[in-house]
Amino acid sequence: MGKYIVKRILLMFLTLFIIMTMCFILIKMLPLPAIREMGRDVNLILAKREQMGYNRPLLVQYFLFLKSVILHWDWGVGEQMYEALNVWDVLLQKLPYTISVNLYSILLAIPLGLGFGIYAALKKNKWQDHVVSTVVVVFISVPSYVYAFIVQYLLCYKFGWFPLTLESLDTAAFFSGRMIRSMMPAIMSLGFGVVAGLTRYTRAELSEVLTSDFMLLARTKGLTKAQATYRHALRNAMVVILPMIIGEFIGILVGSLIIEKIFAIPGVGSLYIYAINVRDYNFFMALTVFYTFIGLASGIVIDISYGIIDPRIRMGSRK
Repeated sequence: MGKYIVKRILLMFLTLFIIMTMCFILIKMLPLPAIREMGRDVNLILAKREQMGYNRPLLVQYFLFLKSVILHWDWGVGEQMYEALNVWDVLLQKLPYTISVNLYSILLAIPLGLGFGIYAALKKNKWQDHVVSTVVVVFISVPSYVYAFIVQYLLCYKFGWFPLTLESLDTAAFFSGRMIRSMMPAIMSLGFGVVAGLTRYTRAELSEVLTSDFMLLARTKGLTKAQATYRHALRNAMVVILPMIIGEFIGILVGSLIIEKIFAIPGVGSLYIYAINVRDYNFFMALTVFYTFIGLASGIVIDISYGIIDPRIRMGSRK
């Protein structure tokens, strides 16, 4: 197991290096945007460009970029947005907003998704199962930004239950009632698809387990249907469902790019979109590496979680 983890980590960094190299070369092939002089510290930006070798060959620029990141963890400064501010410092300021809205979404979606999935599996082929399955198909098929517009119109504009955009910008109030209420439209917009996905997976896995031979054996030993489902069926179904929950968290982290823009949440997602629009190279590279690393690392975590959840996988790896 240890050799497998080390091998996966090395492959992850190799993949990250290849993607980072491709992004660096492609973004540098675009015209270099001019520095906007509006009272900003132009001299600092010019000095940073000189340090990063902007006037030198592309391979030299990439070498200096890697050297700056690896040795000093210096991703440069903002040139078209947050001018002359350190890119990594700005990223750390924005990160709590993105983590909060995604964490609240997954915490809301997990109990609902598991609950609806278990209920549909227990009512398999009945009208309750058909209703849940139909709703799930609808919610999975619709993109999250469509939910955002519906929630924004009905709950924010029509009924006035929530603000149209994020109100509080105080990072110390992330767990306050006002912040949660302000983020609720974005949380619901992200959570609908996750609830539908969890419901579908839970229903499929639990339905298969409930028809297994060992469940019949458990019933013949005197366990009630509820006891057999709780002690045996759910436990076996979770081997597939729990890693899927990790994957859903990564999925909504990427999906929140547009949601943050719609609800004016000053997180990493909206920062990434703006960096692409204004062609701020330093922010683009830092955020691309950030999202790529999260996606690659999540794959390793999901694979390892199978061995942690199911001891049979660990035992099989020793043979």
